[in-house]
Amino acid sequence: MESYIANSPASFAQERIFLDEQVRFSDEVAIYNELLVLRVVEGSVSIARLLKTLQHILSKHTILRTSIIFDNEDSTLKQYITDSNLLFSLFNEKTFENESELFDIIYKLTINPTLFNLSEGRVFHCEILRQQNSCTDSNGNEWIKKCDILIMAFHHAVFDGSTVPIFLENLTLTYNNNYKITCFEDDHSMQYIDYSVHERLMDMTLSREFWHSELEGYDSEHASALPVDRYYSTAHQRSGLSSTAFITFSEETSKSFLDYASSHQVTPFQLGLAIFYTFLFKLTHGQTDQCISCVNANRYRTELQDLIGMFVSTLPYRVQIDPYWSFVEVVRHVREKCLSILEHSHYPLQHILADFHFNPLSIPFLQSTFDIITVTTETNYVSLKGASLEYVPMELSFEAAKIDFLVRFVYNPVSNENQLSCSFIGSRDLFDQPTIVTMSVRLQHLFNQLFSSNFSANNWNDSIYIPVIKFDLILPEETEEIKNVVFCRQSSIVNEGMSVCLLLKYFIHEAYK
Repeated sequence: MESYIANSPASFAQERIFLDEQVRFSDEVAIYNELLVLRVVEGSVSIARLLKTLQHILSKHTILRTSIIFDNEDSTLKQYITDSNLLFSLFNEKTFENESELFDIIYKLTINPTLFNLSEGRVFHCEILRQQNSCTDSNGNEWIKKCDILIMAFHHAVFDGSTVPIFLENLTLTYNNNYKITCFEDDHSMQYIDYSVHERLMDMTLSREFWHSELEGYDSEHASALPVDRYYSTAHQRSGLSSTAFITFSEETSKSFLDYASSHQVTPFQLGLAIFYTFLFKLTHGQTDQCISCVNANRYRTELQDLIGMFVSTLPYRVQIDPYWSFVEVVRHVREKCLSILEHSHYPLQHILADFHFNPLSIPFLQSTFDIITVTTETNYVSLKGASLEYVPMELSFEAAKIDFLVRFVYNPVSNENQLSCSFIGSRDLFDQPTIVTMSVRLQHLFNQLFSSNFSANNWNDSIYIPVIKFDLILPEETEEIKNVVFCRQSSIVNEGMSVCLLLKYFIHEAYK
């Protein structure tokens, strides 16, 4: 498809990001600044060549120079391709002495509300951070030297996670081959704006019927039973500040998790989601109708695979759990659910909310999200004409709380150890840090019950057939505290009535049945 379109209505994904940013959050802290941070570990990068490379990429991928503006005349959100690539330049350089200063700069960029301007098409940003007392003093200021940092930032309305390897491939090829800007001047290949037009012409009748059947009978007024520290009125804007926790799973449990996924023909996402549902079922004291949101890459056509842009869809995933299902049955049910949703992932969240008259500010399934990220070699290293750049992972505390409660698994197949980890991100408006940490430890405890052979006399192959109601989130130290404090044997007490063991079993069963 050839693109000659200069403006059109915004895509459904852009609408969702734009409205969310405008309605739910204040303008004091940025929520949707997405950063790629690369450290030069060998060689050096020509600044002049890098600038030309980035100008070429902006010329080729029009989404990176697209403005998004609300049209008051017809009350629609529209996108316009601009010529901002012609004026694009690198931002003024900053310096840092140590890792603490470096991460302070990165954090400030992450939350900087003036970094981008959607109405002007300023949606891409690039700057260099110079390491003082650098590992090498050669090459002068015309080069990004060893130990220096290259930061490229994007507004989420034009960039999603699947875009990262596409952008880095464009960066590498363009820089290494020293392309001329004329290579792209007459390039009318398919652009993101073409996709935006196409998706509004799609017949979504079948998908509308599917989502109606999925959410029929769902109680949108039922408040989440998550253990929040405080309630926060939906009339107030969220701060975007987060309480976070991070856990890593042992090599043994990671291997058991991956072996289970392989032997039962489920993806790591489907297995992780089944664990999350089981966790929520126990955490909410047996709430059987569990509906959360998950993100889908939504690149459902071959032509979309190599496009830079924002395609991700956020969709409700609803599972009605039978407490006496085994974990195996939960996994099977979740797998079928995911496969059925995949066929209808292009149906916009806005349509779902409108079809059911849901309030986007208070609907429970938008308050809890599950996600999984697979680390690839492409996102770890970049090679630019002999220079090697290494990805600098962001500290978890940098992450803005876009939703109230997020659990994200990270699968790193290229790692020799700790292949599987998990982060908890909760809105600080609702959760204090200790609460998030405690929840993360409880999930790890559940994970061990399922996949650690050392957890009990039974191995994990036996535990997966136990009814989910039998799992518990009470930590070993809490069990010990109950035994030693709550049921402390006094010398003056004679053996009478229910034994301590029976009382303990009764207490645990009642607390988490």
